[in-house]
Amino acid sequence: MANNKFNPRFGIIVLMIVAAAATRFMPHPPNFTPIGGMALFGAAHFAKKYWAYLIPFITLWVSDLVMNNVVYAEYQTGFTWFTTFGMVNFLAFGLIVLMGSNVLKKVNLKSVVGASLAGSMIFFLVSNFGVWLTSPVAYASGFSGLVATMSAGVPFFWSTLAGDLVYVGILFGGFELVKNMYPTLALNRA
Repeated sequence: MANNKFNPRFGIIVLMIVAAAATRFMPHPPNFTPIGGMALFGAAHFAKKYWAYLIPFITLWVSDLVMNNVVYAEYQTGFTWFTTFGMVNFLAFGLIVLMGSNVLKKVNLKSVVGASLAGSMIFFLVSNFGVWLTSPVAYASGFSGLVATMSAGVPFFWSTLAGDLVYVGILFGGFELVKNMYPTLALNRA
């Protein structure tokens, strides 16, 4: 017989990820987003690892749908379900969840900050490689083009790093505050 009992810890984790994704619609510097924080938070707190991928991915995809078809609609040719660069971001996102699932088995300041730094690096490398791969007009196809793409991405890396650290702090710190207010949340697994 299945256990259909509602798990409030699961609901709070989902709600926090959705709230973080909603901040993508607020004005922000380029690459200062909750994406890395969402990936790491889900990886650390969902007991069933498929939720660590599924919930943040769905939330990211839905927010991308709104961004691409409302905020950036003038740059699209019709309704857009996925963009090429969005797929690159999904790959980076999945790698961050995978890394976070392995690094964040024990949540503490050192592991969370380390995972955040590693996640920023993963996003930088994968997203810039994706730009190089999908933008042959902008960058040469050889190694020099890849180096040029990575170099051009460095200013964005600092915003990615800052965004990841801020959102990781908000999500992980916020959840710890909620657990202190409602100690039963610490006992249940999501």
